[in-house]
Amino acid sequence: AAAEVARGRKVAANVKQALVVPGSGLVKRQAEAEGLDRIFKEAGFSWRDPGCSMCLAMNADRLEPGERCAATSNRNFEGRQGRGGRTHLMSPAAAAASAIAGRIADPREFL
Repeated sequence: AAAEVARGRKVAANVKQALVVPGSGLVKRQAEAEGLDRIFKEAGFSWRDPGCSMCLAMNADRLEPGERCAATSNRNFEGRQGRGGRTHLMSPAAAAASAIAGRIADPREFL
């Protein structure tokens, strides 16, 4: 559903970064075989290798104070994605819709 939301659309200009991080190497290979990576890249998403980065702010991929993130990770707690940032957990389709809309959005608006 997330790829259907992104197909033919672009990430909103006010979105600092939009990342797609498959859950495993197998999931990444299957998604690429189906062409899902191309859909996301054409929409302006960054297609990443599986692994943690933004999910726990372990590198430069982190929220700055006051920034918000639409995330599909399976857990959240204060400061997980960057001190002072706000994380909103949602489905992949809702995260894609939010990136396209530039605000928290309902994916049904795009399907």
